Order: sequence, then C-alpha cells, then structure tokens
Amino acid sequence: MNTPVILLSDAGPLITLAYADALDVLLLPGWSVQMVDMVLHEVTRNSTPTSQKIAQWVQVHQLTVLETSVFHRYNTTLASGHTPRKANLGELAVQEIMTNFALTSPAPTGVFLFEDHKIARSSFVLPDHCHKISTRAFLQFLEQKGWLESATQIERQAIQAGRTFSQLRFPDK
Repeated sequence: MNTPVILLSDAGPLITLAYADALDVLLLPGWSVQMVDMVLHEVTRNSTPTSQKIAQWVQVHQLTVLETSVFHRYNTTLASGHTPRKANLGELAVQEIMTNFALTSPAPTGVFLFEDHKIARSSFVLPDHCHKISTRAFLQFLEQKGWLESATQIERQAIQAGRTFSQLRFPDK
C-alpha cells in the first residue's frame, strides 16, 4: 500500500509562484495539494498583487482547506475585539496539521513547502514522516524529474513580476 503524500505550502511559496503565474507546478508530482486555513487567510486577507490569483487557484482546483485550532483562536481573538498576534501563525498551523498526520493511521507523508529561512532551522519540528522543502529545492526537484522545463525560469518570472525571491540556497541534506 502506497502512503499518500500531502503537499502543504506556507504563504511565501504561494506568493512566489503566484507572481510567476506558476501555481500549477504544485500539482505536477501528483500529490494531494491541500491548504491550511491560517495560511490561506494570510495570503488572501489583504488585497495584494497575488491574493486574488491564489484565492481563485484554490477555488478552481477545489483544494481541501484543513481547519486548525490556530486559525480558530485567531478568529476568536479578532471577534472579541482584540488584536490577535499575526507572526508565525501560518507555520504554527502547518505544524498542528503535520502533528495530526502523526496521529493518523496510516500516517500520510507530509511535504511542507516553505520560503522563510527561519523554518529551515531545526527548531521547526515535524514528525518523522513529514518533510520541509524550500521553494527553490522543490522547483529543482520538479526539473530533475522532468516535470518542469526550468526551475530558474520560474524564479526569474517571479522576480521580473516584482517578487523579492530569496537568494539563499539550502544544502541538499
């Protein structure tokens, strides 16, 4: 029996790929692409050059939106008239989902796509069957598999469209 693979993205990769008009690359491996509620909120709550593109892409592909207690608490705080914390909530919500994967039998393989360098540190804890990968490494993976003609071209398109894309490169391990 093959273990299902679920791809979850943080806000940064969604924004970068939307700038490049390349959100569909997330579908190329054939994995289940799902959205975390807090991350979706982060990328659509304000009108930005990419917010509508991302919202429409999620709707067109009818992606599953996974609910988290992080987003629920954020909304509860907002509804009570207080200003909720915003920093790192998407990442916390992804961690919550991936932790829930560990409690599922059989546990799916989780792939967390990120662009924030703080996530690359080991302090971002994921269960053994879950992996984190940078946008750049994901694009290179797709190119190596022959599913994408040029990872560099996607990066270039995002930058030319106005995205400040990280120049930091991560080691293979």
